[in-house]
Amino acid sequence: METNILKKIAEELGIKLWQAEAATELIDSGCTIPFIARYRKEATGAMDDEVLRSFDERLKYLRNLEDRKQTVLAAIEEQGKLTDELKAKIEAAETAAVLEDLYRPYKPKRKTRASVAREKGLQGLADYLLSKNSAGDPVKEAEKYISEEKEIPDAQTALGMAQDIIADDMSDDADVRAWIRKKTLDKGFVTCSLGAEGKKLVEAGERSVYENYYEYSEPVSKIPGHRVLAVNRGEKEKILSVSVDAPEEEIDRYIKRRMLRGVTDACSPYVEAAVEDGYKRLIAPSIETEIRNSLTEAAEEGAIKVFGSNLEQLLMQPPMKDKTVLGWDPAFRTGCKLAVCDPTGKILKTAVIYPTAPQNRVAESVKVLEELCDRYNVDIISVGNGTASRESEKIIADFIRSYDKQRRGRKLQYAIVNEAGASVYSASKLATEEHPDLNVGERSSASIARRLQDPLSELVKIDPKAIGVGQYQHDMNQKRLGEVLAAIVEKCVNMVGVDLNTASPSLLSYVSGVSRQIAANIVAYRDEHGRFSTRRELLKVPKLGPKAFEQCAGFLRITDGSEPLDATSVHPESYDAARAILKECGYGADDIIAGKVRGIASRKDIAGKLGIGKYTFADIAAELEKPGRDPREDVQAPVLRSDVLEMSDLVPGMELKGTVRNIVDFGAFVDIGVHQDGLVHISELSDRFVKHPLDVVKVGDIVNVKVLSVDEKRGKIALSMKGLNK
Repeated sequence: METNILKKIAEELGIKLWQAEAATELIDSGCTIPFIARYRKEATGAMDDEVLRSFDERLKYLRNLEDRKQTVLAAIEEQGKLTDELKAKIEAAETAAVLEDLYRPYKPKRKTRASVAREKGLQGLADYLLSKNSAGDPVKEAEKYISEEKEIPDAQTALGMAQDIIADDMSDDADVRAWIRKKTLDKGFVTCSLGAEGKKLVEAGERSVYENYYEYSEPVSKIPGHRVLAVNRGEKEKILSVSVDAPEEEIDRYIKRRMLRGVTDACSPYVEAAVEDGYKRLIAPSIETEIRNSLTEAAEEGAIKVFGSNLEQLLMQPPMKDKTVLGWDPAFRTGCKLAVCDPTGKILKTAVIYPTAPQNRVAESVKVLEELCDRYNVDIISVGNGTASRESEKIIADFIRSYDKQRRGRKLQYAIVNEAGASVYSASKLATEEHPDLNVGERSSASIARRLQDPLSELVKIDPKAIGVGQYQHDMNQKRLGEVLAAIVEKCVNMVGVDLNTASPSLLSYVSGVSRQIAANIVAYRDEHGRFSTRRELLKVPKLGPKAFEQCAGFLRITDGSEPLDATSVHPESYDAARAILKECGYGADDIIAGKVRGIASRKDIAGKLGIGKYTFADIAAELEKPGRDPREDVQAPVLRSDVLEMSDLVPGMELKGTVRNIVDFGAFVDIGVHQDGLVHISELSDRFVKHPLDVVKVGDIVNVKVLSVDEKRGKIALSMKGLNK
């Protein structure tokens, strides 16, 4: 059975069966996805991280489905109702929905009208109504079931109970349910109307974000995920009433044709009424719930995918290396919190200024800024994009203009940073442990500075769900969202690699094979014994055994250690191979650190000579030539500004450069330096047809845009990228 599962997954993912078998063996042995993707390429044929995660998810689903099949088969067999035909259908079921349809007639049920009728002995009358051999008047047949003891006072009551059994049996028919489900999916409509709260809003003349859905209908087969989530939210808030309208005439013809086949003319009216009742009372509500759930699940998966993609791009933003940054957490009444961080992220000084309303102490604030920038040689001011950001930005731009004029040759700049989750972090137990002597505001401003210096290292301290680079994230399955986002963070951390001697417990906990407890133990060991001099020393850390070492070692870097290869992503298991390659090419280990190693990647001939696999050789060669290369170097650096625009400065036709801050199904939001992000609708992203915004842009991209329209009153800016980003 396992072979059949692997064959199915291999076919779905377009991989070979041997690759599926190898991946399964590695996953079952406790290897992590990042480890398999990076260090077991020879075994899997270089399956990448994305394929491996899809494989892992599908493997779990199909194994769970297989376990459920065995449970269902055992339950039906225990009832003595398992036939060869039913067994074959159950074993062939490819989805949980099909399996549950087959199990439905045999599933233990709560008390229903049909079960009561069966208990009272009405199954015989139901069979009579459906039989092609029924002769005579159904009413006279029903009179045989009249019983004072069973509370069946007359023939009509008996017939009604028999009809309940027919309706229930039809509802449990897997083929009927499958046909109706498919027909509703293909030809049904999602329809919205005003809910109770919506009616109140209309009566009061108030506006709502759901106005477009007050009278709305769209085919089930075509409704996009973001609209599914929008109407779900509107329904939850009771502003909308949502239903799935099925093609009832077609369904009615189908079930009557199926159920009335062979039924006598005398019994036909009773069966027809039972069929209509069975559909409206039992099948339709159930199928509607199933379809709404499946639409929601698909929409959530789509939204989670977008959220995950946005998060990955945000985490992989390039670090602003060798820069002293002043973090600015803007606010009104409580003042703007400042923190100066040196190039390593160490907090040098904190302060609070009150340049915004209601204090408006601008002159005093400028003096503090001058002192901080002079004393610590600040290169960049990193401003959070939350409350009072716009007002702070104006003050900063004016300050920079004056500051640069006084200090010729010195270039001070600022950048707007997404501060989502900064308040969550600053009030967390982790932040308290990290900076016990700072208050919440000071921690927040330091986080804003570090987000510019090294986004990955700082953002891993925050629950990924709090970073806010998606849509409707609070309306979706939080467990599933958390799993996917955690996997994204894990992928990014391991792709970049971690400095073993400086990494925080948060960063370490995302390294392959390192649990939160092991991460804490690594830091505790480092605090007690000082810097790690070799990767092998990790084996002295409590609870970090040989298996964990195998999984994590290649992703942990040691600079200035006793082993030059420890500064690379070459795994310790391949050190002998790396040294053999170096020797063959006339280099020594010290040449790696000196950056002298060249031309190894082209020497593919020596891979076979040394007995090294082609994938392993390629990875080692690339790392020896560029040790510890940061993949984030390929990404565009953040836009640094020295002046500010107001919304009133924008006019249609103006061309600007901006940063993609967020991506949703219907477009991309771009920061053009006016505090309010502008929307590039999906139709304005490119001159060609765009299926999804992620096909064109990603979070952090620096793009050229043209202003289409500005609505200052509503705070909306429409932008276009057409013809501007060749």
